[in-house]
Amino acid sequence: MQGKVVLVTGGAKRVGAAICRRLHAQGAVIVIHYRSSMEEARALQHELNQKRADSASLVQADLLDTSLLPDLIEKTVTRHDRLDVLINNASSFFATPLSACTTDAWDDLIGSNLMAPLFLTQAAEPYLKAQRGCVINIVDIHTERPLKNFVIYNAAKGGLQALTKSLALEMAPDVRVNGVSPGPIMWPENSTWSDTEQREKIIQGTLLKRTGEPDDIAKTVQFLIDDAPYITGQIIAVDGGRSIHL
Repeated sequence: MQGKVVLVTGGAKRVGAAICRRLHAQGAVIVIHYRSSMEEARALQHELNQKRADSASLVQADLLDTSLLPDLIEKTVTRHDRLDVLINNASSFFATPLSACTTDAWDDLIGSNLMAPLFLTQAAEPYLKAQRGCVINIVDIHTERPLKNFVIYNAAKGGLQALTKSLALEMAPDVRVNGVSPGPIMWPENSTWSDTEQREKIIQGTLLKRTGEPDDIAKTVQFLIDDAPYITGQIIAVDGGRSIHL
């Protein structure tokens, strides 16, 4: 990991921040992308640079605007002279029962979860090939067993699963592309599953009878970058066994 330049979308908080911290601790140079979480992004950048000078930088962009994505990659490479790893972590997540599906919700959920990873990877391809790097997409266990009332989100993450495998085929042999599918790691920041009884039911649905930690995802991301040179086109579920118990 030493000296590798890693771009993490949505890296300012939650699972994205855990990924940034773990990879940074292993020696990586981290580029933290954010859309609106400027305060959290700056705080994380300061934290990482205090530990190792000039080892973390920021890029801001609304990933729904595809015209900005090549520039986001160019800024990363201009700043650090290379790009070794792209982690497509940024994601919108909210309920869309069939009766409530709208084109606005489609644009948001498909845009952040599927369109942005595709076009960011497209822009990053020549730089990743030059370093024989890798792409890691943060998917979701509900691509296999959809989450009720989340029609568009399920479709978006299902598309990301297919995209991960397709990109692995397209970018071989120079670039590896894999995915990580979280289960119950962190509860949403909105009111979804705020009910204690509902949360407990989800926890009991895991084989390990507990929620995971953001660092569980970060450890798996690190493994795929650093210890899995013969793995590509695969998606690892990090879910305490929930996906086989749904």
